[in-house]
Amino acid sequence: MTQTHPIKAPAQAMTDASLRDDAAPPFAVAAFYHFGSLPHYRDLQAPLRDACARLGVRGIALLAAEGVNGTMAGTRAAMEEVLETLRCLTGFNTIDHKWSQAREMPFLRLKVRLKKEIVTLGVDGVDPNKQVGTYVAPEDWNAVISDPDVIVIDTRNHEEVRIGSFAGAVDPLTRSFSEFPDYVKNNLDPAKHKKVAMFCTGGIRCEKASSYMLQEGFSEVFHLKGGILSYLEKIPASESLWQGECFVFDRRIALGHGLVEAADLVLCGGCRAPLSDSERRSADYEEGVCCPYCAPLMTAERKQSARERHRQMRLAEARGGTHLGPWTCDSAE
Repeated sequence: MTQTHPIKAPAQAMTDASLRDDAAPPFAVAAFYHFGSLPHYRDLQAPLRDACARLGVRGIALLAAEGVNGTMAGTRAAMEEVLETLRCLTGFNTIDHKWSQAREMPFLRLKVRLKKEIVTLGVDGVDPNKQVGTYVAPEDWNAVISDPDVIVIDTRNHEEVRIGSFAGAVDPLTRSFSEFPDYVKNNLDPAKHKKVAMFCTGGIRCEKASSYMLQEGFSEVFHLKGGILSYLEKIPASESLWQGECFVFDRRIALGHGLVEAADLVLCGGCRAPLSDSERRSADYEEGVCCPYCAPLMTAERKQSARERHRQMRLAEARGGTHLGPWTCDSAE
């Protein structure tokens, strides 16, 4: 039942020396989350937003009764202070976070939002604080997914899977994480699929998915600790089972081994699908408007609206300003 999707060659890994180089990217990006009881989460929105604004930090943070989730960028010192502020406000002693870098500010604005869930599964009673699958360190992941008795599932959306995944992983073909429970009910059986291993970008989706699957009666559920980002950071390309690049929800679009920014991807202005050079050569591609995936579904009116938005973006750039355009992102992962 393994799905196939186009895979690109791995990106060249970034060396430790390049991270220390004087020309290293000036922006530190922190992807973070923590599941924990946070009944006073509404009271945290304003102080967190104020701290980020004061420090010049942009990105998105989601607060809910079940915890916190976000991806933000700023100077390294500013991001360290934001993480410390989060620990103080939430009372969480530790907040799982992963560092990467960006040559330019990867977010156009700051958003701190209140949510029902920090990652939306849409199933009542699922609580990673009560039960969760077995964490697998990146160093042990290859052995787990190479076990022929293990079914490996990519819990991300299809557009993310399309540009990169682990060899042999199943693509559930979901458009959002809230579709994952239906995929499980329609395709997986606890009596047949004894061992399930899951992964996602930073770890939060597969952590919640593992809690859900245990609730549904699956006995052995594994998930990649720290997600794909930790794997790409820690596992050398020569030993890696990852193929392609990892989509991220910011202007960098995707990262490769060593968390190096992808060089040949752009987002479609219509549906925000990541597009390679070959996909942009399609007759259905129009910069800032549509691509082979959305063009057949777009009305003439919608295309014209996208053209006008793209024109306004170009005018803003010519004036040295910024237009939000298609870069507004409501998801931290």
